[in-house]
Amino acid sequence: MSNQAVANRYASALFQLAKEKHDLKKVNEELQTVKTVVETTPELVQFLSHPKVTVAQKQAFIQESFKGLSDISVHTLLLLIDKKRTDIIVPMINKYKELAYEAQDMAEALVYSTKPLSEKEQDHIAKAFAKKAGKSKLEVKNIVDSELIGGIKIRIGDRIYDGTIKAQLDKLERNLIAGTR
Repeated sequence: MSNQAVANRYASALFQLAKEKHDLKKVNEELQTVKTVVETTPELVQFLSHPKVTVAQKQAFIQESFKGLSDISVHTLLLLIDKKRTDIIVPMINKYKELAYEAQDMAEALVYSTKPLSEKEQDHIAKAFAKKAGKSKLEVKNIVDSELIGGIKIRIGDRIYDGTIKAQLDKLERNLIAGTR
């Protein structure tokens, strides 16, 4: 079975448990913190996958490091360590987020802009594009990209809304090369 399939199974089980306890949002926030730590700390990944470190030592380290998290989140990490599945932590978290957002009729919108957007601008974008995405709510994540020149580009799932000056210039260039108007 592929790692993604295994990650999906763990994410589904965690999703069902969090749903029963009415903790979808809290568990998602905690898992995003874990994901950030795992992705920014290669030493942690090396430690968790090192064959000479015992399972008990790894579990004790996780319990101490993430003691502020809910029991659901910590026990999931401990289970992954026990089953020697630490390599699927990030894919499992990504799948859980997808399931939790779907259950809450939400989506994540990646908004690329030339400068950081204010809260008011982000709220306006979330309200305007939630209907287009067919969701009741969007969570906006602003990514600053100085190559855009101006305007914004929004990615919601696999849909892209590109209102950047760079995109307009690229389109103009393609039209001029093709000889059309």
